[in-house]
Amino acid sequence: MRIARIGSAGQEKPAVLQGDEYILVDSLIGDWSRASLEEGAMAKIAAADLSGLPRVAKGSTRIGAPINRPTKVICVGLNYLAHIKESNAETPAEPVIFMKAPDSVVGPNDDIVIPPKSLATDYEVELAIVIGKRALYLDSPADSKAHILGYTISQDVSERHWQLERSGQWVKGKSFPTFNPIGPEIVTGDEINASNLRLWCSVNGVMKQDSNTDDLLFGIDHIVWYISQFMELFPGDVINTGTPFGVGLGFKPPAYLTVGDAIKTGIEGIGEISNNCIAYRA
Repeated sequence: MRIARIGSAGQEKPAVLQGDEYILVDSLIGDWSRASLEEGAMAKIAAADLSGLPRVAKGSTRIGAPINRPTKVICVGLNYLAHIKESNAETPAEPVIFMKAPDSVVGPNDDIVIPPKSLATDYEVELAIVIGKRALYLDSPADSKAHILGYTISQDVSERHWQLERSGQWVKGKSFPTFNPIGPEIVTGDEINASNLRLWCSVNGVMKQDSNTDDLLFGIDHIVWYISQFMELFPGDVINTGTPFGVGLGFKPPAYLTVGDAIKTGIEGIGEISNNCIAYRA
């Protein structure tokens, strides 16, 4: 199944993608959100007859973030082997975990706002895990799959000055408004093998990142199990699993984003999202 939310900002409706059409399911569930997922929204839609519901052609309307107001956005840093090498970092013995403000999440094709005076805004293609069932103290990584709703594309935008040069946690460089476009849909795990997917990112038509999730240091199931050992995961929570090599920070000199840049971010089996970089306006 592929689930989405479509409509203008603040007025999105839950939908299911079938072929080239979105089927609106707002008559059956309130939204794709933590509350609806806890109440069994996925099972309800899977069992329903959708044939008579309204349809909207894909590409004819705005796509919103596929989850409404996720409770948490959790990130894994330094999780691709080639990216660790380009960062001149030591290989972590355990996953590097940090948080990102949930309010940074926007629609998959919404604009990215470059912060005032920023000279180090960077791009990061990432596979995002979306949680479907509460998870706490899982016994082993083998238990993780039962708690995963599906996967989507995350553009984990980062401001490197605040992330790396100002003391403290990475969250400061990750949480600016619009710094986490996700979508276009959440694809359930029965449709793709998340451990072997090509993922890429281009800026102004130039390919910057081109890798595969088989280069992950810590795999999908391990990540969910690991995080559940110290944090309760809830339906709709988003986990950004890390970015591969090719980020702007890794170039010499660094090649950061500027106003006017156009970013395309894609993952095999999920799709592609597009974002334009614009200047902040009060």
